Amino acid sequence: MKKIKMVIPKGRIFKKVAELLKDSGIEVKANDRVYIPHIGDPEIEAKIMKPQNIAQLVELGSHDVGFTGYDWVVETQSKVQEIMDLGLDRVKIVAAVPCFMKGKKLKDQKMVVASEYEHISRQFLNKYQYDYLLLRTHGATEAYPPQDATMIIDNISTGQTLKDHNLEIIHNLMDSSTRFIANPQAMEDEWKKKKIDELKMLFEAVLNARSRVMLEMNVPAHKLEEIVNILPCMRAPTVSTLYKGLGYAVKVAVKKEETVKLIPLLKRMGATDILETEFKKVIA
Repeated sequence: MKKIKMVIPKGRIFKKVAELLKDSGIEVKANDRVYIPHIGDPEIEAKIMKPQNIAQLVELGSHDVGFTGYDWVVETQSKVQEIMDLGLDRVKIVAAVPCFMKGKKLKDQKMVVASEYEHISRQFLNKYQYDYLLLRTHGATEAYPPQDATMIIDNISTGQTLKDHNLEIIHNLMDSSTRFIANPQAMEDEWKKKKIDELKMLFEAVLNARSRVMLEMNVPAHKLEEIVNILPCMRAPTVSTLYKGLGYAVKVAVKKEETVKLIPLLKRMGATDILETEFKKVIA
């Protein structure tokens, strides 16, 4: 049987990737001490590795596809093909300094800059002509200032950790999120490309489903056009006649955040028996 080799990230982003695979119908069973998980798809062979290394492993071809942050694709300068931005674990890569240093002429002094990101950091520091010594960290970068570093370049989600360490952002270097990537040579293999495209379709269906719900309602005949005209739907609502012609049943897929205003409005306009249902997959 042909198989596609997949590398899954361990650590912080493992949970959301595993949930995406499970919701797509591919269950991942693993624990912290297992690097070869059980995958609920006989056509997939998987391994769990650090996200920092995944882009390079996919580029080398030891794995056909993988999941990692866009920051690590840029940092490792890996030549991989991005299949899709999953939008998971969104972070920003920022430069930050102790609050008491903001506004000072940082370029007038030689700085110690602490970061996990050597390539991204040097690109930024050279572009803005800082005089610096780069100190490569391996986690807990925010703990270095002010005694051990003048500046840090790190990833943040909410920025609360920086505030807790009295650090203030002075530059936003880039945005990052989890990407589904492939080896370019794998995409030239007909069977592998078909499998990768199928995975992409499933991931898109799950992510679309997470952002939408189905609204079902009964609508009086004289209110149908008025109500249908205000419905925000993917294409067009499904409309069918009720038993004995007593109005219409209307179904529509809408974004979750729209329901808080839409449901009360529909009720005021005469819709009844309104139901809200979650999806598992939405394929446009």
